[in-house]
Amino acid sequence: MILSRRSFVTLGTALAAAPAVALKMPPPVHPAGTHLGPYGAAIAAIDAYVPKYLAELGAPGLTLALADREGVRHVASYGYADIASRTPVTPDQQFQIGSISKSFVALALLQLVDEGRVDVHDPIEKYLPGLRFESPNAPITLHHLLTHTAALPDGALFPCDPAYRHRPTGPLGRDFHYCNMGWQALGHVIEQVDQRSLAESLEQRLLVPLGMTSTAAVTSFERARHVVQSYWPARTDRPYPVHGSLVVAPRIMATEGSGCVSSTPADMGRYLMLLLNGGRVGSRRLLSDAAFTAFSTPYIAADEFGNGAHYGYGIAVDTFDGHRRLRHTGGMVSFASALEVDTDSGVGVFVSVNAMQGVRPRPVAEFALRALRAAQEKRRLPTPSPQRSPRTVADAAALIGRYDDDDGSTLDVVKDGPGVALVVVTSSVHPAGQRLPLEPVGGAEGVFVVRAEGADHDLVAFTGPALADGRLGAFGWGSALYRREGVPRSRVMAAPTAWGAYVGHYRSEDVWTGSHHIVLRAGQLWLDGFVPLEPTGDGRFWLRDEPTSPEWIAFGDFVAGRPMTMTLSGTNLERITSG
Repeated sequence: MILSRRSFVTLGTALAAAPAVALKMPPPVHPAGTHLGPYGAAIAAIDAYVPKYLAELGAPGLTLALADREGVRHVASYGYADIASRTPVTPDQQFQIGSISKSFVALALLQLVDEGRVDVHDPIEKYLPGLRFESPNAPITLHHLLTHTAALPDGALFPCDPAYRHRPTGPLGRDFHYCNMGWQALGHVIEQVDQRSLAESLEQRLLVPLGMTSTAAVTSFERARHVVQSYWPARTDRPYPVHGSLVVAPRIMATEGSGCVSSTPADMGRYLMLLLNGGRVGSRRLLSDAAFTAFSTPYIAADEFGNGAHYGYGIAVDTFDGHRRLRHTGGMVSFASALEVDTDSGVGVFVSVNAMQGVRPRPVAEFALRALRAAQEKRRLPTPSPQRSPRTVADAAALIGRYDDDDGSTLDVVKDGPGVALVVVTSSVHPAGQRLPLEPVGGAEGVFVVRAEGADHDLVAFTGPALADGRLGAFGWGSALYRREGVPRSRVMAAPTAWGAYVGHYRSEDVWTGSHHIVLRAGQLWLDGFVPLEPTGDGRFWLRDEPTSPEWIAFGDFVAGRPMTMTLSGTNLERITSG
């Protein structure tokens, strides 16, 4: 199971960390000197909500900034920087903000547009000749990369195969497909045009004018002492269930335009003010009205950010409670962040958690945004959503029923408290009557892990289309397809014989790639058991979690008929043969 920058969405030291839900949280830490304005009651409500959110998620700590057009109204930190020693997070510690960095890169690039040194409709080749992008029908422009519409897979910008070229897999500008690789290229454009490193450019163009003196435009070992300790899943070869075991994450280097910034909440509050004021800092304008309009224009529907969301240049644009909103999330190997700006009410929120658990802290950001707006409008404060069990399944009724596979095993999916469980009716592997609780995997709808002795962390995926009455007709568990009893069986096509050799566990020690499992089920190859693979006709397979996804897989280095390597959009993984 991978931790990827593309998924809204996973080896640590030997320190075993108990889930943070078991800890008694310390009181919030508030630095002196912030002016609450009219938001005192709202901030008290936020302070009361955040520890409950951390407990619900099982996360160690969180940092937060609240701002309006006039100033940074509140910064705070919650929970722990070090679970073992019970050391609290403090507001002077930096958190890695991940893909929120894309908005910084976009603004710096638009400053170059204001200076007449860049045109976003120019081909990328104009600025980076020799880059391994090829587009025979039309040139890939900076605009395509800024909006994730270049139809490129999100692989390594410079794959190890020197002959490989990145080519669009569909019409340019038609489809939104999140692609960090394109933003790495945009970072190189800034370096080439500005004749200095991306970090230096971001620092001089944005951080210094904004007074963001506690922000680093590069994540590096040299600057690691300023970054709060962070956590990631103890097992990176399988999905992470809520309240799974966490371990201390390793330090990483991140210098690319896709996500390189580390910052404190106070500094991120200053960045919120820049967005709230349309690119101005006091009486000084960091970019023109035209440039800020270009930044925040909704160019392309981006359902990955939610229904109704569109994407601008490094920022998502949608409406929230009828108000126009700019927002982005950020996921690093051991951080999860959210930034939200209500441009109508003039309030903004930044939140970051020092753990990667497959989700982003948007519930905190949205509650805080509503609370600030209510205080501003002198309305009753919102009520937080009630705490939920990590096993809660909102659409449990669609899953409940009896299912069987072609080998004679029968399982019941039953209501089990707030969630669901499998109950074994007949099976050659599990004893009759065994109850196997299922826990949802964060960020993957319809995907669960089994939490029971002998099957812990096995993946169950409800992948079939819904029936006319809304119930789901099938689920996969490993190589077995379980279909709902009483539903007519469609004929399962036999898989090519060669596909059986592809099945297995493939891994890269690159922290962004991790492990993948190839499963053969009912004549279909699946990545990690829930992403269907479609043959391309040239020996590769498309990932079909999106109808037009440009991501692909190829198998290579066949030994005794088995592939020993797998390439995922240009990134190599090796077969794991034991363990």
